[in-house]
Formats: sequence, C-alpha cells, structure tokens
Amino acid sequence: MRIVLVGPPGAGKGTQAAFLAKNLSIPHISTGDLFRANISQQTDLGKLAKSYMDAGNLVPDEVTIAMAKDRMEQPDAQGGFLLDGFPRNAQQAVALDEMLTAEGMKLDAVLDLEVPEDEVVKRIAGRRVCRNDSAHVFHVSYQPAEQEGVCDICGGELYQRDDDSEDTVRKRLEVYHTQTEPIIDYYKAQGLVVTISALGKVDEVTARAMQVLGKADDQ
Repeated sequence: MRIVLVGPPGAGKGTQAAFLAKNLSIPHISTGDLFRANISQQTDLGKLAKSYMDAGNLVPDEVTIAMAKDRMEQPDAQGGFLLDGFPRNAQQAVALDEMLTAEGMKLDAVLDLEVPEDEVVKRIAGRRVCRNDSAHVFHVSYQPAEQEGVCDICGGELYQRDDDSEDTVRKRLEVYHTQTEPIIDYYKAQGLVVTISALGKVDEVTARAMQVLGKADDQ
C-alpha cells in the first residue's frame, strides 16, 4: 500500500506511523528522517537543505520533494510506503501525484488522524521533560511524576520546553490549518481520505487505522 498520513501536531502521527508501517510491512518515510539522513550523509540535497536551515530560512518545497522522490525510488519502497510529514502543502501534494503517475503508481489511501484542538493543546502543553535526559518524558495529566517537577527515573528537574507552551502549540495549529489541512480537501476530491479518531490508547488507534486501511485496500 501507498499511504499518506496526516493530522495535527499532537495527533500521534509518528507513533502510529511506526506501528502501521510494521504491520503493513512497508517503510515509514518521515520528513524529519529524510532531512537528518541527507544532512548526516552530506548528500547534495542535504548540503542544500542545511544551507537554508543555517541561514534561518525554510527549506524550499523543491528540495523536500527531491528528497522524498529519491527515498521513494529506493528498493524497499517499491512495494509501498507510508509517508509521514510529506506532502505538507498543496504544492507538494500535486508534485507527489505527478511523481507517482510518472511511475504508473497511485496512492491507496490518505489516513487522517482526527483530534479535537483542545485535546492537542492538552497533550502537548502538558508534557514535561527531564533536564538531565530528554528521553525521560512525563505528562501532568496522563503520566504525572510521583513528585511534581522531579523526574522519577533520575531525580532531575522536569520542565516544559518552549516548543510545548500553549501559545506555541496554538501557533503550530494555525500553520497546520493554513498549510497542511487544505491537502485533505485535495485528496477528498480523489476519494482517498479515510478519517479515524486518534483518541484513546495507542493500540486502539492502530486497530482503527488497520481496519479502515483494509477497507480502502479492498476498494
């Protein structure tokens, strides 16, 4: 299957992408991983992307599209893939369609993870991270530390990252609504969108996704 995964920040896209890709035996292709791999391997595209990032500028769509195209042409992606974070806007969605059409391929489904905005803010703004080890993550509501502000694992101070503040989360949601949400309408016009609730336990969300993707694959 060839799937695009969309949803607002805090919808759990990265977590669900990993589970779904494993269950479907297809590679999980995320924009973040593409950038990190190209930059660490010092590819021409990685050097180009880094030059924009170092200057504090957004990486142009053409560079992101070229990275995605290169990754989708790798042998392990010939039988399908799950795209996470790409396409991010309408221009990238059109470019993806053109790429696939040129190869005689098409998308099977666009999985839209739906989460109420207040829940997104609660999920992200409630995160607390240990200053000693960023892998130690707690949540004021869903996974509180035994002692407020203190890491259960190492005793380090727990703090809220700037990226997790409510103001920042709401700004990220605005960007999502403006730039990324329009691709849902673009794909709805093609009959590709399947929407599921991303509320509940991780395995419950995965089960819902597998069920709707199975139906999409039967169409």
